[in-house]
Amino acid sequence: DRIVTWVLKAMSQDGASQFQEVIRQELELSVKKELEKILTTASSHEFEHTKKDLDGFRKLFHRFLQEKGPSVDWGKIQRPPEDSIQPYEKIKARGLPDNISSVLNKLVVVKLNGGLGTSMGCKGPKSLIGVRNENTFLDLTVQQIEHLNKTYNTDVPLVLMNSFNTDEDTKKILQKYNHCRVKIYTFNQSRYPRINKESLLPVAKDVSYSGENTEAWYPPGHGDIYASFYNSGLLDTFIGEGKEYIFVSNIDNLGATVDLYILNHLMNPPNGKRCEFVMEVTNKTRADVKGGTLTQYEGKLRLVEIAQVPKAHVDEFKSVSKFKIFNTNNLWISLAAVKRLQEQNAIDMEIIVNPKTLDGGLNVIQLETAVGAAIKSFENSLGINVPRSRFLPVKTTSDLLLVMSNLYSLNAGSLTMSEKREFPTVPLVKLGSSFTKVQDYLRRFESIPDMLELDHLTVSGDVTFGKNVSLKGTVIIIANHGDRIDIPPGAVLENKIVSGNLRILDH
Repeated sequence: DRIVTWVLKAMSQDGASQFQEVIRQELELSVKKELEKILTTASSHEFEHTKKDLDGFRKLFHRFLQEKGPSVDWGKIQRPPEDSIQPYEKIKARGLPDNISSVLNKLVVVKLNGGLGTSMGCKGPKSLIGVRNENTFLDLTVQQIEHLNKTYNTDVPLVLMNSFNTDEDTKKILQKYNHCRVKIYTFNQSRYPRINKESLLPVAKDVSYSGENTEAWYPPGHGDIYASFYNSGLLDTFIGEGKEYIFVSNIDNLGATVDLYILNHLMNPPNGKRCEFVMEVTNKTRADVKGGTLTQYEGKLRLVEIAQVPKAHVDEFKSVSKFKIFNTNNLWISLAAVKRLQEQNAIDMEIIVNPKTLDGGLNVIQLETAVGAAIKSFENSLGINVPRSRFLPVKTTSDLLLVMSNLYSLNAGSLTMSEKREFPTVPLVKLGSSFTKVQDYLRRFESIPDMLELDHLTVSGDVTFGKNVSLKGTVIIIANHGDRIDIPPGAVLENKIVSGNLRILDH
């Protein structure tokens, strides 16, 4: 019946675009009804935040239906003007004012803590994985901010944006920091319903997210920070306390420490005009070709992600010569600006459509946004080209090997490249699938090798490392299927390829 009505409506109007519009409206109506059904299953204490979540999802879904194809017109993309991306050296050269404590007291540190450790074979929040001397990502973050507060006699708070996946476990662990000199706050990302790829209707039938409903919900990407932070009441609390900027970064980026020079540039701009949004970018290497890049688009700085690029231009987007920098996701944002834009409903972020297949085989899509994409909505935005050391993400055990090694020294929660390394570049490390899970990786190294003189390490197959191994230059170790290679304790491998079978057995 409804299909007949659609067709008649469409025929009575002229052309395909009206027909599509009718279908769109029908679909929005169906989704609205489904969401209302879900909301009726919420208990009284869940009702308010569930309603906010579902309203947010409806807005996003409405925009999703309006948008067609890649969201950028490639012809309009230009290189950003020279002065819109400042070199970090120039900002550092200004030095620091005497009253750096009062500048620091205007800052709030926000860490994105919504992710699980599943890609590294760990249960629970990723921030609770041990990365260095038994310290977790969260431990290092708390140590860094406590060190700042003690050194400068300030009160910089730490805020964690959790997701429904990480909130409970994170809150349990926070008690151990009660005696640290850091106030810690948390708020939750929204919880949005995944939608069936065919029908575009929500998979969830009620608000619960346990049992068969576990996979029906998702946290909608870190672009959700603006609405969630605002809705949590924390934004107004901090503005009321006289705070002016948030420094936002991924909790797994160990290079994202509070930088006093950037903060000073924000608070005391040389031209007297404050930036509402600063994005730290760094030079691309061959390993970063997929990272989002800053461009000039219709007169504004704009972040362009690989998913938005028309297929014909993907290679051009990846080229290191045309787009030389990428977004580190270390962002400095004005609190007052977030409040203003949020209240005007003026934060515009492109929608990322992320397809997933659930355990039962059902194809779904989740609609997400990215925090950096909002740069074009803020006034007087700026990119700062920072040293690579401010981008040290730990996404894999290959990254973990680097940060656990003697390449870095740890001081008050901050990792810095060891002075004993003669050149400042980070070695390229590729550990094979036998090392993917943290517990397998740890089992295969009796101790972390000396890597001070390493350029490149590739390991594939069933390989173990004895104590006090030293790796230099380019080292490639490949155990073929069925073979095993045990690198003996104390071995020094310099520019070596090791393959075949090498067993060391206890006698």
